[in-house]
Amino acid sequence: MHRDPTPQIPRTIRPTGPESAFGESSVSLNAGQEDRPIWLDLLSRLAEPVLTNLALGQLKQTMPVEAVRGSSDDRRRYTHLEAFGRLMNGIAPWLQVALPDGAEADLQKRTIELSRLALQSAVNPLSPDYMRFDEGPQCLVDAAFLAQAVLRARQVLWERLDPATQGHLVAALESTRCILPPFNNWLLFSGVIEVALCVMGAGWDHVRIDYALRQIEQWYKGDGVYGDGPEFRWDYYNSLVIYPMLIDILDTVAQEDCFLAAGKTSAEKLPWAGLPDRVLVRAQRYAEILERLIAPDGTFPPIGRSLAYRFGVFHLLAQLALQHRLPSSITPTQVRCALTAVIRRMSEAPGTFDDQGWLTIGFCGHQPGIGEHYISTGSLYLCAAGILPLGLPVEDEFWQGEPQDWTARKLWAGQDGLPDHALDR
Repeated sequence: MHRDPTPQIPRTIRPTGPESAFGESSVSLNAGQEDRPIWLDLLSRLAEPVLTNLALGQLKQTMPVEAVRGSSDDRRRYTHLEAFGRLMNGIAPWLQVALPDGAEADLQKRTIELSRLALQSAVNPLSPDYMRFDEGPQCLVDAAFLAQAVLRARQVLWERLDPATQGHLVAALESTRCILPPFNNWLLFSGVIEVALCVMGAGWDHVRIDYALRQIEQWYKGDGVYGDGPEFRWDYYNSLVIYPMLIDILDTVAQEDCFLAAGKTSAEKLPWAGLPDRVLVRAQRYAEILERLIAPDGTFPPIGRSLAYRFGVFHLLAQLALQHRLPSSITPTQVRCALTAVIRRMSEAPGTFDDQGWLTIGFCGHQPGIGEHYISTGSLYLCAAGILPLGLPVEDEFWQGEPQDWTARKLWAGQDGLPDHALDR
C-alpha cells in the first residue's frame, strides 16, 4: 500500500483567546469565534498522533502504553482500540458538519481521509495495526464506542467506506458477541453494537437491544440518576456512558426501517414506546446537574472512578448541546462558556500531553496515581466526548451567542438566579 510517508493533520488553527487560565481563580469569557479555535486546536492535538500513526499501520509500534504498575502487559491488548474508538466517538459529528472554505474545512477534509485510512487499518486482518474485537472483555466497551461513532457520522464512517472495509468492520463488531457483559452499564455496549449492525444492513440481535433498554430502566433511582447496575455509585457514568448510549440507541431504533420491519409495527407500538420521552426528561435534569457542578473557575468535583477521562465526564451535556436538546433552564451559550473553561483548565495543565503529543494519565496534568487497573493511554481519549458540539455549524447559536456566565459563576458573583428542583419522575 503506497501512502504519504508523513501524513499530518494541519495544525493551522491556534487559540486566539486570552492566555491559559490554568491556576487562576477566575476565567475570562470569549466570544464563540474565539472559543471554537480553542476547541479545534484540542481536537487536532487529540487526533493527530492516533490517526496519523494508525493510518500508516504504526500505532502499535509508536503509541506509548502508560498504565498502573503491573498491568501494562494486560492493557496493551486493548489500549489501541480504546484510543481509536474513543477518539472517533468524540470527533464523529464534526466529520460531517458543513463548513465554509477555510482552515477548519481543510483540517476536516484531512481528518476524514485519515479516519478512513485508520479504520481500514484497524479492521483489516492483514494490517500490522489490526485490532482484535474479541480478545477480552474490554474490547466490548471500545467496539461500542466505535459503533456509536458510526451512528454519529454514518455518511463518513460507513457509507463512504470501500466494500472490503465495510465487511471487515461488520465482522469485527459481530465478533464481540462472545463477550458476556457484566450486569451494569455494559449492557448498553452490547445494545449499541447491535443497533449499529442493523444500520449497516448486517444481521443483528434485537434481544440484546431490548434487554439493555428494559434492564437499565429498572435501575432508575430518581431525580435524573440511574444506578450503574442495581446499586447507586457517586461517579460520572450517567454522563460518560448511560445517557449518551441510551439516547443514541432510542433515537436510532425509532427511525430506522430495519427495526420497524423486524417488529412489523410502527414506532409508537415498539416494546419501548414511551421510553424515549422519559429518558430525555431525565437526561435534561442530569444535564442541569452537570452544568451546576462547573465552578466559576472551570473546576468540578473529582468524584468517583475514571477521573482520568477528564472533561469527557461532560459527555451528556455536550451531546444535548449538539442535538439542540438542552433543558430550558440553561442556554447553549452558557454551556459553551462553561465547557470552554473546563477544557482549558484541564487540557492546558502542564503534563497533560507528553513530549510526543500523547495524553498522559491524570485529572489535571500528569497524575499517574489516579489511574485505575483498567486505565491506560488509550483509555484517556474518552475526553474527546466533551467536544461533541464541534459538530454544530459555525453559525449555530452555540458558537455565535455572546459570552454568558454559567449557573455557579452567576450565583457566586451575587447575581440573581432561580431555585433548583428535583425531578419527580
